[in-house]
Amino acid sequence: MIALSLAEIADIVGGRLHNSDGGERVTGGVEFDSRALTEGGLFVALPGERVDGHTFAARAIDAGAAGVLAAREVDAPAVIVPPLPQGEAHERSVALTGDTDGSGAAVLAALGKLARHVVTVLSRDELTVVGVTGSSGKTSTKDLIAQVLEPLGPTVAPPGSFNNELGHPWTALRADAGTRHLVLELSARGVGHIAELAAIAPPRIGVVLNVGSAHVSEFGSRDGIAQAKGELVEALPADGVAVLNVDDPLVAAMASRTKARVVGVGERPDATVRAENVRLDDQARASFRLVAPQGQADVTLGLVGEHHVGNALSAAAVALELGSSVEEVAERLSTAQRRSAHRMEVVTRSDGLTVLDDSYNANPESMRAALKTLASMSKSKKSWAVLGVMAELGADTVSAHDDIGRLAVRLNINRLVVVGQQAAAMHHGACHEGSWGEESVLVPDTDAAVALLRDELRPDDVVLVKASNSVQLWRVTDALLEGDNA
Repeated sequence: MIALSLAEIADIVGGRLHNSDGGERVTGGVEFDSRALTEGGLFVALPGERVDGHTFAARAIDAGAAGVLAAREVDAPAVIVPPLPQGEAHERSVALTGDTDGSGAAVLAALGKLARHVVTVLSRDELTVVGVTGSSGKTSTKDLIAQVLEPLGPTVAPPGSFNNELGHPWTALRADAGTRHLVLELSARGVGHIAELAAIAPPRIGVVLNVGSAHVSEFGSRDGIAQAKGELVEALPADGVAVLNVDDPLVAAMASRTKARVVGVGERPDATVRAENVRLDDQARASFRLVAPQGQADVTLGLVGEHHVGNALSAAAVALELGSSVEEVAERLSTAQRRSAHRMEVVTRSDGLTVLDDSYNANPESMRAALKTLASMSKSKKSWAVLGVMAELGADTVSAHDDIGRLAVRLNINRLVVVGQQAAAMHHGACHEGSWGEESVLVPDTDAAVALLRDELRPDDVVLVKASNSVQLWRVTDALLEGDNA
């Protein structure tokens, strides 16, 4: 973050000083975890369901913090933020932080104002903000963009999926005077959410990957999801760039919603940045010819899954816009690595068992991509799909799970282990599609899944583990890899 006094921060967020004359200077990072504070940092006191950050204010100062951003008076130099009226922001704060009095919403709003000020100051110089959204692939694409931009200058991107009202401004505040690229992931659970995030850190380049079925229960339809995702391109300035996946009709249609210049990416022949001659190796890693107005070059991805081709094209388009050559982009994409856990993470045990951990989240589109990857990786081996519920699909819940079970049969997956009664339609779909018997089994929980797998897995089998984040199915992966020295 740029250096600011507590008095300046109070003015920016509309707060008041407490236990301070305002002269303390914040020169370090902004943290909501007091254990992560560095000298001169700003501690954000968030109230929560189990722990209230306000009780750690004095400890934060002892750890070197210059001050505290708080909703109520604390035993430390602080900026006390004004309360917010009841409304949607209050409800989202309760869901995010667990507080019930709206104080969390007030602190988050102040954090957003502070981030907006810092980004505005830095954008007057050489900072470029890149925003990424889509129903799936946001985190992987954000990681790819960061890796292709880092050789061009200091780049800040969030760890994992820090993409909401807390993670978004927290990431933006990691930028300082030396930062050249700020890559942000934007999520939404309703219309207007992405617009709010984009207002905190206004992007000059916006990337929209796809419109799928994730959170359809909250949006009502895929058209509703498209309306929300398109808020990113509506936020772009006239001299900005909208990178749109033209292989997805709902994304391609967003070109009419932006005043920015549009760069289409995909495998269609009319895409500005496209992939030709896509092929997969025996580990489901894609190679393709990258074709752009600036030239052509071959790319060989180290990431697992054909769906990463589209992610890589989006990253390529961003890097080309910011001055990279096609050859440089191809080289960086070919050496890019997975940076976020539980996302198409491949681990082979010492006995030869391969675990494909994609357990961080799931929706119908990403589930289909993962199953196709499993089928590609296991042509000469026994394949297992350990799958849990895909959350927030609304009225489509049963049919979507049924479809995934049937797809597992059509892809010749050898065994399907469905975890949890909520996902039972997967098991029923598989049995009806293939008249399966023991090939598909429904187990009540992760412990039962682990017990079955430990009993029946054999060396050289390939196991996919995937479900929505709430299921915490990575515990299956952890159990399978526990104690292995591979």
